[in-house]
Amino acid sequence: MSDDRQFAPATQRNREPILEVLQRILPSTGTILEIASGTGEHSVFFAPQLPGRKWLPTDINYLSLVSISAWLKHSPSDNIYPPILLDVCANIWSIEQEKQYLDEITAIVSINMIHIAPWAACLGLMAGAGRILPENGILYLYGPFKQNGQHTAPSNAAFDEWLKSQNPEWGVRDLEEVIAVAKMQNLHWCETVSMPANNLSVIFQKI
Repeated sequence: MSDDRQFAPATQRNREPILEVLQRILPSTGTILEIASGTGEHSVFFAPQLPGRKWLPTDINYLSLVSISAWLKHSPSDNIYPPILLDVCANIWSIEQEKQYLDEITAIVSINMIHIAPWAACLGLMAGAGRILPENGILYLYGPFKQNGQHTAPSNAAFDEWLKSQNPEWGVRDLEEVIAVAKMQNLHWCETVSMPANNLSVIFQKI
């Protein structure tokens, strides 16, 4: 029997600290839209521990969508929607075109995405969050960031070099620049939380 599940080692390491933040900052009701769900491991771990909410995984990569579906079969939960294809760089997201779930979405979560993607993906994420989130809706980002233009640890500097060797458009982003872009979309920076392995949780609220 084939198993299409993919595994990301970082998920096992970061899921508990991320969940602790999500349980504190996410709205108590509504649908949580996850951008770039990857393997799907975060989806099946978070959703059962966020009662009262639905979890909507998305990705642009077909193999990731297959993996997410496989994880949902392996670890079913009644508050996870089937994954959908979503290109964060599109001017209009697929859920907007098809008018799916829009009235339900109260938060957007994006974990380890904006540094493993062109800068246009961060711009697209902020623009989409600005369009879709209701007033007081939450945008949650997780990953490594530079602060004041400087890496926060030698390991992050090395990771940044490796990312750029894979694709010159990738790289660890400057937190202040991300906050400035968010502000242009009426997303107010609320809080930055230090996380294990020199990562950050960054929380915005739609105003």
